[in-house]
Amino acid sequence: MEVIAQKLPAKIDYKQFNSPPGGLLMWIVIFLEVITFGIGLARLVYNARLEPELFHTSRLQLNASIGAINTVILLSSGFFLAKGLHAFKQDNYLTTSFYLKWTLLGGWLFTMIKIFEYWNKLDAGLGMGANMFFTSYWLLTGFHLVHVVVGMVILGLMLRSLKTAPEKMALVDVEAGAAFWHMCDLIWLLLFPALYLIF
Repeated sequence: MEVIAQKLPAKIDYKQFNSPPGGLLMWIVIFLEVITFGIGLARLVYNARLEPELFHTSRLQLNASIGAINTVILLSSGFFLAKGLHAFKQDNYLTTSFYLKWTLLGGWLFTMIKIFEYWNKLDAGLGMGANMFFTSYWLLTGFHLVHVVVGMVILGLMLRSLKTAPEKMALVDVEAGAAFWHMCDLIWLLLFPALYLIF
């Protein structure tokens, strides 16, 4: 009997599926957001096939260097947040706060650069109604920027809690904030090549 028992597979820990880092509800939100952006990108590809020349000439009016800089900034902020989460798990609240500040700085820089880019596009008469490419550009990047701002609010609240009562912060809440921020990273990694490089 002992030999048979040793050959049986270990029990599956279903708790891991029901309680992912940040909680199941946060991952449902992330899944729905990724699906929403996926639909927007699919629409972008569909419209690009209808008007390939228009999309190509419009895409050339975007500054890929600015997009690349923002990509590096956002990914760096995600790295800092991962380091902060690691420090939080070790109850090192001072280090967590340090990395959260760098994460927020990255989000702030990303937002300022994006606003600068928007200002230039409006100044050139390339608003949402310019053509189908810029309709997609404004909708997709604008919706993403809203997520970045929401993420910064979440991280700002976390930073305030770290200063006032860090021992009362639940790991699942910190993981949820980190998961939301990393979702912003992921979505931008899809948007940047689709809008700035491909067409």
